[in-house]
Amino acid sequence: MEIICVSPADDTLAFAADELRDYLGRMLPTDAALSVALRVEPAPGNDRFAVDLSPDHGAITGSSPRAVLLGAYDALRRLGCRFLAPGRDSEIVPRIGPEALRLRYEKTAAFYHRGVCIEGADSRENILDFIDWLPKTGYNAFFLQFKTPVVFLERWYRHLNNPSLPPEPMPAPEAVMAEAEAAIARRGLMLHKVGHGWTGQVLGYDANSWDADSRPLAEDKRAMAAEIGGVRGLFGGVPANTNLCLADPDARERFAALVTDYARENPGVDYLHIWLADAFNNICECSACRRTTLSDQYVALLDDIDRRLTAEGLDTKLVFLLYQELLWPPKKERLAHPDRFALMFAPISRTFARSYDAAQVPPIPPYVRNRITLPGDLGENLAFLRGWQAVFDGDSFVYDYPLGRAHYGDLGYVHMARIIHGDTQRLRELGLNGTVSCQELRAGMPNFLPNYVMGRALFDPEEDLDGLLEEYFSAAYGAGAPQALSFLSELSELSDCDYVNGKGPRRDPELAGRMDRAAALCRAFAAAPPAGCGPVQAGFWDRLGYHARYAGRLAAALAALARGDTDAAASLWQELTSFIGANEPRYQPWLDVYRVLDVTKNYTGL
Repeated sequence: MEIICVSPADDTLAFAADELRDYLGRMLPTDAALSVALRVEPAPGNDRFAVDLSPDHGAITGSSPRAVLLGAYDALRRLGCRFLAPGRDSEIVPRIGPEALRLRYEKTAAFYHRGVCIEGADSRENILDFIDWLPKTGYNAFFLQFKTPVVFLERWYRHLNNPSLPPEPMPAPEAVMAEAEAAIARRGLMLHKVGHGWTGQVLGYDANSWDADSRPLAEDKRAMAAEIGGVRGLFGGVPANTNLCLADPDARERFAALVTDYARENPGVDYLHIWLADAFNNICECSACRRTTLSDQYVALLDDIDRRLTAEGLDTKLVFLLYQELLWPPKKERLAHPDRFALMFAPISRTFARSYDAAQVPPIPPYVRNRITLPGDLGENLAFLRGWQAVFDGDSFVYDYPLGRAHYGDLGYVHMARIIHGDTQRLRELGLNGTVSCQELRAGMPNFLPNYVMGRALFDPEEDLDGLLEEYFSAAYGAGAPQALSFLSELSELSDCDYVNGKGPRRDPELAGRMDRAAALCRAFAAAPPAGCGPVQAGFWDRLGYHARYAGRLAAALAALARGDTDAAASLWQELTSFIGANEPRYQPWLDVYRVLDVTKNYTGL
């Protein structure tokens, strides 16, 4: 078998050739004679590829080396491969004859931005496996949050929230980051970096996490911190959550210099995120800041950074964030060079009971300094987006959270897959050019269906959801797919994402009844794999059985909480904690114990 890279030497193209050679070598007879040429025909815009295969020869052509790789994986999918989850042990690679190699088609991605941002508690292997999986599912970007992913690694290697596992040695975060960036580059994926932490760094802290820092704010930095209630200092003791006094020239100078230095020293970063503090109702109240708005100050700061990067000949794209106080658009300031920037809309407080609907968008509510309430209604969230779009018409995408917290409330994952698909179909109507999902990487219990649907829909939102469900479930569960889909669909119908995400009253008799039924459904479910299951499907059935035991315990705790029986809810939550903690070594890639317990304690109220 011969896979020829016709275009000039390129690491991503060489990787595509290696991947195609490996998969086709396992799929075809050993004596198959096949020659496939890989070509790049450079073109701007969204990823595009063309596949032309016959039993003995063919070509895959793409608008970039990454597009060729995406085309190779898409062709393998059409030939029956299924990439069901991160990790090569979750792939279906069928045996086929050469006569099956009759493909001729072209595809262009519907959206430019199709990515995932790291969250949760992650091992080195979790990160690398997820990056490897991204292009197989149609994604083209990965976001390594903060300057180094220290916090995500520490949560796993220190086994926070899981006392049944002792801490273990953690690889150097810088080394993991270097490995991750090399894996991203090899696949030609777009690299997003930083976001949180800039304000803490301006004040002299590392700010690579949301942890508090016991060191007092240095006196020579105090004037740079936001004044709140007449006091300048760390907000809640957390540098990353502390805003700056953006009327202070030293704060602005230091911020812009930090970003410029980082962009110069990290030329491989495609999108550098420039965010303020990760907390709200804590912006500066000094007399100078009160004369303007935070968003006007933010735009002026972004313009300053743009000027500095331009002076140094740096073409790094900058991402600015619509989030918390920055949801309100600026009144006066406008970006001088919009082409440098991408707008990122982050509706973190949205509901996941339904998908976006732009039919009814109310006016933006009045802004009151340090007295804001985050919008929960989808229409109100979209009102802020429309406000910014009136003053910025450049590139944009949504930074959304379907797999960041609320997904733990969907016990079947079928509802969340439907929400994601519906959201993606409406992105063009909203004037957004894709999604970067802020999420746990280990969002795979009972399976990775929502992420699978997200990747496929971002490439082609017209792809039928029911067809994707059939494709995924038949590959994962074989002849038992209807039983598995029926069980998980019923669980989803009984679930409530918003309740687990802290929305609505905690006492809810109707929800308590539904959770009682969900717990009973889980107890009655028998995860019996059908005859003839291969090892991949046997693994999915094993996890489905474990999921029934986990979801049943969570549903019982939620039922008690919704009935108002807080003592019973606390006891059942402790039972859940012990159960998933003890089982985490076996199911580590699939369920993020740290994050489940963090969400149910700090948002749900268990």
